[in-house]
Amino acid sequence: MESTGEVETLKRSLVEEPVEESTKKAKIEQSQPQSTSDNESLGGVTEVDVGITEFICHANSDVRIRGTLKQRYTDFLVNEIDVDGNVVHLTDVGFKPKELTDEEKAILAEQERKLKEREITLDIEEEEKQKLKEFFSDDEVTEIVSLLKDNKKTVEISKKFEDKAIRTKIHQLIREVFNGKVESVTTTNNTFIFGFNANKGRKRKNTKVTNNIEHNLGEIKNFLHFSLYKENKETMEVASILSKFLKTQIKNIKYAGTKDRRGVTVQRMSIERFSVERVTQLNKALKGCKLGCFKYDDNAIKLGDLKGNEFIITIKDVESVDPKLSIEEAITPILNSLKDVGFINYYGMQRFGTFSVSTHEIGKEILQGNWKNAGELILSEQKIVIPGSIESRKIWKETKDAKLAIKKMPRKCNAEYSILSRLEKSEKDSKTGEFSDNAYFNAIMGIPRNLRIMYGHSYQSYIWNLVASKRIQLFGLEVVEGDLVLCNNEKNSNEYNEELNKKIIDNEDDDEIIQDIKELPGLRARPITKEEIESKKFNIYDVVLPTPGFDVIYPTNEKLREVYVEIMKKDNLDPFNMTRKVREFSLSGSYRNLIAKINHLEYYFRKYNQVTDQLVKTDLEILKLKEFNKSQGKSDEEVKQILDGIEGGSKTAVILKMQLGVSTYATMALRELLEGDTSRFGGVVNLKQE
Repeated sequence: MESTGEVETLKRSLVEEPVEESTKKAKIEQSQPQSTSDNESLGGVTEVDVGITEFICHANSDVRIRGTLKQRYTDFLVNEIDVDGNVVHLTDVGFKPKELTDEEKAILAEQERKLKEREITLDIEEEEKQKLKEFFSDDEVTEIVSLLKDNKKTVEISKKFEDKAIRTKIHQLIREVFNGKVESVTTTNNTFIFGFNANKGRKRKNTKVTNNIEHNLGEIKNFLHFSLYKENKETMEVASILSKFLKTQIKNIKYAGTKDRRGVTVQRMSIERFSVERVTQLNKALKGCKLGCFKYDDNAIKLGDLKGNEFIITIKDVESVDPKLSIEEAITPILNSLKDVGFINYYGMQRFGTFSVSTHEIGKEILQGNWKNAGELILSEQKIVIPGSIESRKIWKETKDAKLAIKKMPRKCNAEYSILSRLEKSEKDSKTGEFSDNAYFNAIMGIPRNLRIMYGHSYQSYIWNLVASKRIQLFGLEVVEGDLVLCNNEKNSNEYNEELNKKIIDNEDDDEIIQDIKELPGLRARPITKEEIESKKFNIYDVVLPTPGFDVIYPTNEKLREVYVEIMKKDNLDPFNMTRKVREFSLSGSYRNLIAKINHLEYYFRKYNQVTDQLVKTDLEILKLKEFNKSQGKSDEEVKQILDGIEGGSKTAVILKMQLGVSTYATMALRELLEGDTSRFGGVVNLKQE
């Protein structure tokens, strides 16, 4: 707290107006679907650009439907499926405080009264002033206390305190006396600056009576598990909020997979070394999320500790592409195909970013060692980018001046900001007037690790998609000699099973990486023999394709093997040479099932009139309704999640309920139903299941 920089930071924070966060929720986001050509004209990445071209049911778009996804975030419900196969639901919101006695209630009321009085007077007690006067004069104490009334100013005391122990004691005293509402900073001359901290509310001091929680969870263990219900928030965003409320490091909050912002989701989380009494009370302050279903456990939840997710997806404004067919006639054959066969397990569009330049293009340059090209792609002007970055990109294109460009680049553009911040400190070549390739390399290595390795993985996904499309074109759903199956497939003999869990690369540091980057790590595969084909030992659901890497084998079917070679040759890359001098860009590869199955698929047709007409209930709504029914003596009354809709309504919705396994994309199932490119699905931000 004693650097000049921190003094200046405090001064700036004390004069800036606090920003109030809006508490209003945008309940409706109407977004009409664009056609594929519209998406291309906007400069967006299309399915064809990333190898997504084939269908399981048919490729005739005339017998599909049009519709809008995610008009409301309640149109997209996701419930995690735990490792035991149970769908995770929010069935309670923690524990209520125990009932207080009349005497305890009176004590709390008196404490509240005193706190309110002190807030109104904007003063501190005389006893506390005396403590301050041990170090400061009467006038100086009056000046410091005046910050409670005039929170726009700062107070600087000229008296020097050379003893560090004394300075530390003063800092502690200021925090104690003002309950965090006044901050203190030591200058380089060992004097003090005081300022009002608008972000701190007055805390209760030494409360003698507390509303203790009564629960039946047993003894406290190292980890507290709970279910997180969230609306319109990302998992990592909520983890960050929880870490701030609890004043703990975000790494202490674990979850099995990330869930999207645009939806209502329920998943399990764990936090290290916190009691249920502390965590359950966060429900009072949290907005857009609830915590419940607590239990203590000896172990933390780890990334990948799930079997999949259950989705309830509502498609609004549905109509048949072929006017001669009813919606039901158009959709039923496709839904039956999804139920009976499944869909091609493509990596979805969100895997390749949301800008005009696909992340796989950047990954290709990185794998080629073209650091300058990669850096320039990230900083390039594009038709689709974060609006706040447009001016910075233009400045960079015209001037190549990192110092000017970084001033206009939002910090939330992590990759761009990181590159510019490092180039800003690099010297340009005196002859060419440009940054060297090494400067670009250093700049790219400044990008947060979990983001920069995504580029290479995106390229792997791109190659997988292209090969999968070619595999379907060549052989359809037929299993052919030379196809690959995993060695842990229960149909395989034990001689292959012993190969499991041999890991070439340590993945310990990859916890923050999106889960499907580490698909099936350490697993081995082998080719299917002619005899196994003849005996029909394996089916199409056993077949896997590798993403290119140094720790995979490729199909021995020559036609399919050559697809990898020919595709990557165009990018000056070799599928059999995926090691790099930079360790994190040496890609080990993984295996991914060619066809994804849908479990427990159900579908419903519902009529409605307005966007606000409710067609499904969230877990929280169901919980509240059950509690209300119980209070009315109707605890046995059934509460439906999927409602009946509006009889005679003018519009039609299709509601899909289905379960998907780990690392599959719901958009890739929906593209079998919906006309057009999934990159333009109305309102869709990310339908991936992780």
